[in-house]
Amino acid sequence: MGLQPGHRGTADREAKIEQGKRFPPADLPARAEEVLGPVAVKVLTAAAKSLTRRVGLASWFRHWAGIEEEAISLYAYECRAVPGLLQPEGYARAVFVRQLPPFTQEQIDRKVAARLERQTLLTERPNTAFTFIIEQAIPERGVGGASVTGAVIDHLLDMGDRTNVEIQIMPLHQQDHCGVDGQLYMAETPGHQWFGYIEGHRSSSLIADPGEVSVLHQRYGKLRSQALDRRATVNLLERMRGAL
Repeated sequence: MGLQPGHRGTADREAKIEQGKRFPPADLPARAEEVLGPVAVKVLTAAAKSLTRRVGLASWFRHWAGIEEEAISLYAYECRAVPGLLQPEGYARAVFVRQLPPFTQEQIDRKVAARLERQTLLTERPNTAFTFIIEQAIPERGVGGASVTGAVIDHLLDMGDRTNVEIQIMPLHQQDHCGVDGQLYMAETPGHQWFGYIEGHRSSSLIADPGEVSVLHQRYGKLRSQALDRRATVNLLERMRGAL
């Protein structure tokens, strides 16, 4: 497409959009009209809708995935599983193997591949601030066994060293814990609009109302203050790794 020449990272993102490996930004057709003309833009609009139906991602997740890919800030609090953006392959596979109704091996392979593809956001978007709060019980649960858990902890330690990634562990014992309503995600778009996202069994909610997003901001801010700081998180993960 070549709409934004020069920067290699931009070129790589454009190539992935063309190959169907990445969600197109929502404003792509509008940005392209001056260059391509109205007829081509109609084709591009249809193609953009098709790309958002990417194989391997649950239907209720796809809208959020598009926002996630363009975010300049992304916050996540997880009390159920390691966030998808931080799952090493063995853990992702262990999660999908245990889903009910069971997936076929082909379905599992597609879903794992899609999850790993999403994780390139952490390396391809070095100016995006990613913040994760993860309950201590999640790595201690041992999903997939000791070797998978060890790989999870190693991956968390490795990703936490990145300048654009902050990982905090919420300790098991925190009497002021305010996350009783469950996991939450928030993302800031390039236009500085914030969205929230929450997920349940085979369903999800995308939250755009500013008042409701403000509530999520308050809760996430409190959760960050209640979780272990970065250094204490590293110390805890290293102790957990040594205990395996």
